[in-house]
Amino acid sequence: MSTGRPATSVSTHVLDTALGRPAGGVAVELSAVGAQGGWTALGGSVTDADGRCKDLPAPPEDTTRIRLRFEVGPYLSGRAGEGTAFFPEVTVDFTVAPGEHHHVPLLLSPYGYSVYRGS
Repeated sequence: MSTGRPATSVSTHVLDTALGRPAGGVAVELSAVGAQGGWTALGGSVTDADGRCKDLPAPPEDTTRIRLRFEVGPYLSGRAGEGTAFFPEVTVDFTVAPGEHHHVPLLLSPYGYSVYRGS
């Protein structure tokens, strides 16, 4: 049942800060916690050539938290001269406000990462 308020939405992109360019081909999984508790996997996407996921699923209306899991190992291991990725995956867990858009970019390098709430 809809409350008539705008839907909560989530977007992300991945930037390779060591190379200074978007990170394409990174698999991203989106999960959510609703009013009843417990994580539910909602689906996923893969970053495009601009490092963006344009088709992440919309979270249910009662969502209180989101988890983005970035499978960065294949991307980092596939870079020229790189061996096994130090961080095979990055998981980001954050709270959401009903009806707001939440843009959470991942800034990635071989031995570190950072996330923030963007616009």
